[in-house]
Amino acid sequence: MSKKSYCFLCALLFVTALSFGQKKTLETLYTEEKITIDGKFEEEAWKNAAVATDFIMINPDNGKPIAQEKKTEVKVLYNNEGIYIAASLFDNEPNRILKELTSRDNFGIADHFGVFINGYNDGQQEFRFFVSAAGVQQDGIYTEANGEDFSWDAIWNSHVELTDFGWTVEMKIPYAALRFPSAKEQTWGLNFYREIRRDRQQYSWNFLDNKIVNESTQAGILKGIEDVKTPTRLFLIPYASQYVYASKAQKNNGEFKGGLDVKYGINDAFTLDAILIPDFGQTKFDNVELNLSAFEQQFSENRPFFTEGTDLFNKGGLLYTRRIGETPSITTSGNEEVVEQPGNIKLINALKISGRTKGGLGIGVLNAVSEKTSVEIKNTDTGFTHSEIISPLTNYNVLVLDQRFNKNSSVSFVNTNVTRNGEFRDANVSAMVFDLNTTKNTYNANGSFKYSYINEFGNTEDKKGFTSELYFAKTKGKYRFGLGGEYYSREYDINDLGINFQTHYHTVYGNASYRILNPTKTFNTFQTNLNFYSEFENRTGRIQSGQLNLSVNSNDTKNDYYGGGFNIRPLPVYDFYEPRSLNEVRFVTLPESLNIWVYYSSNYNRKFALDFNPSYNFINEKGRVTYGFILSPRYRFDDHFSLIYNFNFLRQNKNTGWVDFDPDGNTIFARRDRITYTNTLQGKYSLNNKMNLSLAVRHYWSYVINHDFLTLQDDGSLVNNTTYSENKNYNLNLWNLDLSYSWWFAPGSQVSVLYRNNASLFSQNFSRQFERNFKDAIDNQNLNHVFSISVRYFIDYNTIKNANLSKTFTKPNERMHF
Repeated sequence: MSKKSYCFLCALLFVTALSFGQKKTLETLYTEEKITIDGKFEEEAWKNAAVATDFIMINPDNGKPIAQEKKTEVKVLYNNEGIYIAASLFDNEPNRILKELTSRDNFGIADHFGVFINGYNDGQQEFRFFVSAAGVQQDGIYTEANGEDFSWDAIWNSHVELTDFGWTVEMKIPYAALRFPSAKEQTWGLNFYREIRRDRQQYSWNFLDNKIVNESTQAGILKGIEDVKTPTRLFLIPYASQYVYASKAQKNNGEFKGGLDVKYGINDAFTLDAILIPDFGQTKFDNVELNLSAFEQQFSENRPFFTEGTDLFNKGGLLYTRRIGETPSITTSGNEEVVEQPGNIKLINALKISGRTKGGLGIGVLNAVSEKTSVEIKNTDTGFTHSEIISPLTNYNVLVLDQRFNKNSSVSFVNTNVTRNGEFRDANVSAMVFDLNTTKNTYNANGSFKYSYINEFGNTEDKKGFTSELYFAKTKGKYRFGLGGEYYSREYDINDLGINFQTHYHTVYGNASYRILNPTKTFNTFQTNLNFYSEFENRTGRIQSGQLNLSVNSNDTKNDYYGGGFNIRPLPVYDFYEPRSLNEVRFVTLPESLNIWVYYSSNYNRKFALDFNPSYNFINEKGRVTYGFILSPRYRFDDHFSLIYNFNFLRQNKNTGWVDFDPDGNTIFARRDRITYTNTLQGKYSLNNKMNLSLAVRHYWSYVINHDFLTLQDDGSLVNNTTYSENKNYNLNLWNLDLSYSWWFAPGSQVSVLYRNNASLFSQNFSRQFERNFKDAIDNQNLNHVFSISVRYFIDYNTIKNANLSKTFTKPNERMHF
């Protein structure tokens, strides 16, 4: 290379690096011309719009400019209804563009274009809108703390056209789908995204440096929006559902439900969401398991109202929305039984208000009310029944105040409150939470202080507790590390509206990691993580958890994923929860252990792909091991049809756990074998980007065989118990099948048809043959059947208003022109 060429190359690299460090700016234009969302850009206004181009790779080769034959050009216009985006995505091999049809919010195997908008330009939260080359929409909210949350859904329009040069996207995003301050001149954070799926390459308009964790601080700038006169943001979504139930005990019993969702823009920044007479009958089934632990099983939230746009309410981790309308827990004596077990506590209504002021103060209010619920309990000896309240009229409240500053930091106050009518307990929890980052996002400090207060009716002593946490980390570059600790008092309890399992302990934990930032000859990505965690019981100072974890995760140049690692517990630890002792300090000693795992996940771009994840846990006790694997093949027949099968096997030999208390008050453990099989099948057939057929099947079988009974000693050891003889073997079969059809027949409007059957079989005397258990699970004598049809219709108040104006001012045979 000549000296002149070398100098030119250095200058080019310098200019490129300098441009990466600066935010790109796009100036938009106002238009009064009607824009048709057809992907053709034939309106005159598009010809004068500025062009955003020169995209830069995010992954795998971070910082590499997009190839000329795959250039991307984006334009933006606006009017008083919303903003319009036109994207031309060039591809020199248009016949290779991937375009799998999927349900909404499912990316699938397809190319994508996206726009990221932050109306406050504060680097904290982005509204993200994507559309695939098959025309399927995805939308979500991005925050650095939670990543991308696709449970949030907005109403917006898009259209895709496949062309001889690649493909085009046209979008209209109404202001109702965004949040921004009420200012004469708007300055928004803006970024555009492109994914070329066949190459597993991702690009952005403004450079996203993967050395920096927070993506929203790296957005470009959108200018030019002025004097926006936004329409009234009032949307009504009435719905009606018809259910038909059938089972051995219940023949063709029908139920009709109807209700209304309301979304109202209080102003440009704040929105009210409310549901009247909620209907969650078509939500996804829970993956229930045989739970032998000292703690309840935690379930995912599947109800849309409690998943959409709730990132603000999740600050501090105080909210577990499954508490609202949860399945009641009913305690009876040995000679009592519940006449009819209710499935859940019914909600009367729920609402949430959320938004952010121009000064960066986020305000969130969530309220829900559940109805009084009683059950009839029968004495099996006398036949006498009596009514018992299992849940009074209950009011749930959440308040969040979240102040953002410096475009990457925040301080928050969170309060949750549960008030129960009558002589039932009330609860209140408050928290201060902070998340601080340096200007260049190199270092992070975060922490919290949380205080809980429980008022047990009739008790003279109230229950008060607290917890505090502090964590410091380096969050930028190839090498990153973190160190933190937390303290939990004994009385800390957030379980009325949150969920926490353990209390009365303190921890110290840390991590260190290394990653490559650009591909090598072997790897597109490579990362290794080292973590340690230690936990000590406050009263005794004994260690109740201590482990060291090393993991490696990689993605090769063929886009296959490999990884593995180990988790070691080098010292015995003491479990204070498994003995189930409430009034005294009891613990059981857990021996040293070593858990090893590996995984392989082939490139999902291929029609056939496979995930495989075996693990083996060595425990320092004769004959005590745990091993298992997950095997999941998937096949994509074409862009419409695909199937995913998952088989999960887990065997625990000589597992040790609590089973009972004997009449003398001794704590009884058992040495047992446990085997669990979980089979799931997921299938989808997409007729087009608006109609989808989905299948979800799950068969779960887990059984426990006790070999020896043991008595817990005061020093945490276990000795053989030869007198205890109760049958504590368990066998649980669970079957769930959902077959559903969904049709988005208009923006925000949907018809859903669902057939569901399920069964739950629990026994203590059973066969260990898989075929027998599977047959019993799907036996029609045990199955419950549900068939339902639900219609939701989206109504925009402005559409009604404009229609009324047109009728008022338009003469017969004459149309007005605006």
